[in-house]
Formats: sequence, structure tokens, C-alpha cells
Amino acid sequence: GKRIRYYREGDSGGYGMKHVIIGTAGHVDHGKTALIKALTGIETDRLAEEKKRGITIELGFAHIEWPDGTQAGIVDVPGHEKFIKNMLAGAGGIDLAMLVVAADEGFMPQTVEHLNILTLLGIKDGLIVITKKDMVDEEWLDMIKQDVKERAKGTFLEGKPIMCVSAYTGEGIAELKEELYKLVSKAGEKNMRAAFRLPIDRVFSVDGFGTVVTGTLIEGSMNEGDAAELVPGGAETRIRNIQVHGNTVKTAYAGQRVAVNLAGLKKTDVQRGDCVAKPNTVRVSRMLDVKLMNLKNSGRVITNDMQVHLYHGSAVMLAKVVLLERDALEPGESGYAQLRMTEPIASKNGDRFVIRFYSPLETIGGGVILDDAPMKHKRNVPSIIEALKIKEGGSAADRVLQLIDEAGMALPTAAKLNAKLNIDAEELSTELSELTDSGRAVEPIEGRYISSRALDAAADGAKAALNAYHKQNPLHAGMKAAELRQKAFKNTEQAAADAIIAELCREGAIKRAGERYADADFEIHYTKKQTAIRKKLLDYYQSAGIEPATVDEVMATFQMNERNDFKQVLDSVVSGGDIVMLTPQICYSRESYKKACDAAKAHFAEHDTITLAEFRDAMSTSRKYALAVLEYFDKNGITRKDGDFRKLNRGFGE
Repeated sequence: GKRIRYYREGDSGGYGMKHVIIGTAGHVDHGKTALIKALTGIETDRLAEEKKRGITIELGFAHIEWPDGTQAGIVDVPGHEKFIKNMLAGAGGIDLAMLVVAADEGFMPQTVEHLNILTLLGIKDGLIVITKKDMVDEEWLDMIKQDVKERAKGTFLEGKPIMCVSAYTGEGIAELKEELYKLVSKAGEKNMRAAFRLPIDRVFSVDGFGTVVTGTLIEGSMNEGDAAELVPGGAETRIRNIQVHGNTVKTAYAGQRVAVNLAGLKKTDVQRGDCVAKPNTVRVSRMLDVKLMNLKNSGRVITNDMQVHLYHGSAVMLAKVVLLERDALEPGESGYAQLRMTEPIASKNGDRFVIRFYSPLETIGGGVILDDAPMKHKRNVPSIIEALKIKEGGSAADRVLQLIDEAGMALPTAAKLNAKLNIDAEELSTELSELTDSGRAVEPIEGRYISSRALDAAADGAKAALNAYHKQNPLHAGMKAAELRQKAFKNTEQAAADAIIAELCREGAIKRAGERYADADFEIHYTKKQTAIRKKLLDYYQSAGIEPATVDEVMATFQMNERNDFKQVLDSVVSGGDIVMLTPQICYSRESYKKACDAAKAHFAEHDTITLAEFRDAMSTSRKYALAVLEYFDKNGITRKDGDFRKLNRGFGE
């Protein structure tokens, strides 16, 4: 898909590629796999073939693409118990739900349970697909449609589109694809600024690679070479290789299905339920404080000390429910509880979870984590209930974030924030870590912070300034840093502005172009004549080495009707860094300039100063060219002239 700006309430915001995942749900044999094949052409149920292919992750995962380049992933998990485990493993990854109901059978008990799970996972949008319409008559189809509409009442699918299709004949598939496009287009994006987190749902070994894990990246971005931690165990590892849809990539983003080759770990060191995360960003505990909901149609009463199966990410474990403010939760009721596990769990505040009855296995409820590493609580203590209410509705982190947000692009320090908050330094440090780990705030300079919302505003301002510049200078690679600071960060100190600009480049809102900056989508478009002039110009300076003709002499080699374009193209390649303009009349190719820099660096490695004569000899050139290079060094702060000598100033940046 194209590069877009994304922001929605509760998200961190950011810029980048949109990665949306559609999760299918529905009774076994209701045609999910056939439907996905009709939509995408991909057969998702092929474990045996996938194992043969090695480091790929096609099982249960397809991707759909529309003519404008918009894409979405589709998770398909055949079978009921497999659905429960795998759907929950990708819980944080699913944006939209596609509930599948077969026309010849209608809603079934598993359909109800799957819809309940999607609701508990906090999914807000989607649609309903009635499959196998070719197997029933219109009267029956209308009846099923009406029943489905009634069943959706009170859920997030109430009032959403109900599409009738046949994967066998292809009827309704085009219309369904169009409806999915509308949903994907308006879907919010994942939290890209958070620390990366990947719940592992499969582990295997590949000859020549070693240990490979797969899962849905639920937040952040993961880069090849990144240090990583395996939680809850704590083993240290490194991201050796990443694949998305079978293709090796340098970076994977939240919302993508990925295979990750982990360095230094054996297959036996890793298990399903573990999580690959940025080191020191996910806490491990045997207890969770939660807001727990009993489903309206669960048919079970959740009582204090009840044993349940807890599903979180790709982990499944036994837990005891300690109700903190009542003795029981009737169907449809919710309340605060502490879950006490038999083994450690790695989680974050705000994560969703599902609980299922101990025996027989059936979904009874779920909720949201309020404290991922609490102390053990006594029941019915008013202060504990009050504290949980604050955590549910607004925490100390929210107060910290509000101050950071008010500071805009000033990048306040922890000390400045603490002066207004009056909380102890350790607590503030914890809240700041939570804000940066969750992506609600960013730390562009160590110990200084900006809110995600202010960073989005900075991105909008920078992009507006750059696009205005591109409109006026379509052949320039971009805007100089000083000009960008002046246009978009006028009242911001230089260090803060430079750090914000660097962060925007890292996120992909804007990009570095040599010594300049450009909008991420900007590309120079030359005419056919300008392309030919550019090639001739670059070829000349490449061959001329360190003693080129003057700019006027070079221009004289072009036809009269090319000279206006010559000036524009020269300006363009200079702005892009392919040509270095030492003086208005002397230019070097990038390679020739590097050769001059290498000669200077070699001299300074053994001497504190350099003279014009020494540099002339070091370059094996004439005084004219040596002087042009040295004066360019002076102008750019690389060297500093002191009488007949020059000394290194800021140096060559290496």
C-alpha cells in the first residue's frame, strides 16, 4: 500500500506502511478456507507442503491485494480448538473480523463462542459472510440472513455488512472484496513506536538457519540484527533473519506475520507461548490485576478461587481467579480481580486475555490487564479497589504524558517533569519507561521526551514545509537542514529540532537525501532531455577525476538549447550529493571528493596541522584544486584556518 499517516484514539500514531490483519472466525466446515482461496487465490491449509519449504509461514495466513496497492493479511485457522489457540496467539494482531456462517447450517454453538472471543479481544469492526449460498434457495437465505442479523445484536458486528457469497461459483466474491477494501481503508494502524513484541506460535529448526519462530508482530518494528529477549525465560538472543510472506526483509512491522531466525538458541530453548521482545520492555510475573468480564451467554458463574485456563498471546496456562470486590460474577457482570498463575507470564498493561472453564473447555470471559506485575492483594480492601479504578480510568503515566504533551517540541527532561508532578524519581522513571515502551511518548534525546501526538504534529509541519519546497524546486533532492529547522521548527532549540528530524527519518515520515531532507514519497522526475544531460554530466565528472574543467567550460560542451536544463540538472545532482560543488566553478564527483577527504584524513592521522602546499602534494594536484577543497572544508566546519595552517575542527564525521 501507499505510505499513509495513521492515527486513532488510543494509538501512538506514526508514519509508515499500513499493515492490517483480518481474522476469520466461524464454525468448522463453514467454508472459511475455501472463501479465503476465492478471495486471494491462496490455499491456507497446507502444513505438509509448508514444512517441506522450510523457513516460510504460509500456514493459515494469506494476503489480499487491491488494484491501488492496498493490502491486508488474512488469518485462517481451520478447526475449533486450533482456532481458540491460534486466534488468541494473534490477538494483538487482528484489526478486523470476518465472521463466517454457512447458509445451509446457520449459527452454531462454535460460531457464538468465536464471536464472544473476538469481542473479548477488543476487536471493533468487521463484517459477516454467509457462505455456500449456492446450496440453498432465496427464501432460506433470507431467513438465515435475518437470524444472523438478530444474533449480531449487542455485539461489535451489530449493523455491519452481511455479505452472501459462494466460493464455489464465485458469486458475491467481488462485492465482498469491495466491502473488505472499505474496512481496511478506514482501519487504524498498529502501534509502531512501541517496543517490538512477537508472541511465538510455532518453533522449528531449518538446516543452515537454526532456530526459527513464527508469529504475528503485535506492536513495534523489528530489525535484522536487533538484540532481543525471550520472555518469560529471559534468554538473550539476536534477530539474525526476518521473513515476511516467505521474502527476506530487513525490517518487520506490527501487523505483519513474520518468521524470525534467532541467534544462539536451540529449538529446545524456545516454546510456543514464549514471546520475542525488545530487551527489558516486558515484565514477567505470576500475578495480574485485571478487569474481568463474564460473558452474557457464558452459562457459568465465575466464583472466587475458581480455576480457569488463561489465554494470553500465544500462552495458555492455569490460573486462579481471586475476585477483589465480590464473591461471584454472574453472566454479563464485570469486576476487578487478581489472576494468580501456576507459571510466569510475560505481559503488558492494556493487553487483552480470555479465560475458559477448566473442564469442559468453554469460553466464559476475559478482559484487560491493569497491572502486569502487582503485589498479592487481600480481598475487599477499598484502597486497592480505588487504585485499580485509577489504573483503569487514568494513571500516573497519563499525568506524565499530559505534561510531555503540553511541552510540545521542547523535549522536557525528567527533572523538569518531576518539578511539576512532585512524585518520587523512581516512580517517574517507571512511568516514563511505560510511556516509551508503549509508544505514547518517544525519547529522541536520552533523558528528554516528546509525546506521540506532538511528534505527529512535528511530522505534519515538516512534511508541509518539504512539500512546499518540492513544489518550488522539483529537481532538488531536498531541503537543507538549517532551512527545514527554520521552516518547521522555528522556535525549537537546534539540538531538539535535529533529534526530532532524526526520529521522523527513522519512522519514515521524511527521508535523508545526502545532506538534505525530503518528504518520504518525494522522487525527482527528469524529462528525457534532462536525463540525458544528467548522465553526460555525471560521466564527465567521473572521468575528470580531481582536475575537472570549470563549470562554464563544461556547460560550453552542451548545445545552446540544453544550457538552461544544464543549470537545473547540475543544481539537482549537487543537492542530491552525486556532485560536490567546491566553488561556483569547481565541482567534484562524489568519488573524487572522497579521494580528497581520504588524502586529508591520512595526513591528519600523523600531523596536527596541514598547509596548502602539504595538501597539494598529498592530493598530487595543482594549487587551484587543493585550495578549492580546503576552502570547502573550512566552509563546512571540517577544518579551521589558522594563519597558513589548518587544523581539524569537527572533522569528517567518522
